[in-house]
Amino acid sequence: MFPMAFNAAVRYIGDVAIVDVAGRLALGEGAGLLRDTIKDLVTKGDKKILVKLKDVTFIDSSGLGELVGSYATAANAGGTIKLLNVESKVQSVLMIAKLSTVFESFNNESIAVLSFS
Repeated sequence: MFPMAFNAAVRYIGDVAIVDVAGRLALGEGAGLLRDTIKDLVTKGDKKILVKLKDVTFIDSSGLGELVGSYATAANAGGTIKLLNVESKVQSVLMIAKLSTVFESFNNESIAVLSFS
């Protein structure tokens, strides 16, 4: 069985861009796609970005770097990135890297969207 290919799809609820991410967020697999997706959103003027990590099966240091870089890209443009449905394995990596204090994280999409108001 092959691991699921990484993908990132964007949808909107009001003015909040939700990036549904799936697969392995790792060197050479998905990190570049996430960075490009966030950069495109920021370039278009999106300031409220919610990254849904429910279907991320693995994250490595490169993937963490992409999350931090994406956060900085959005912040430099006056935007915010928040996380949604972080799986326990990914949450553990965020905690070990001390990034769980950087990213506001939610388990409920409606509450996450409202948090941007």
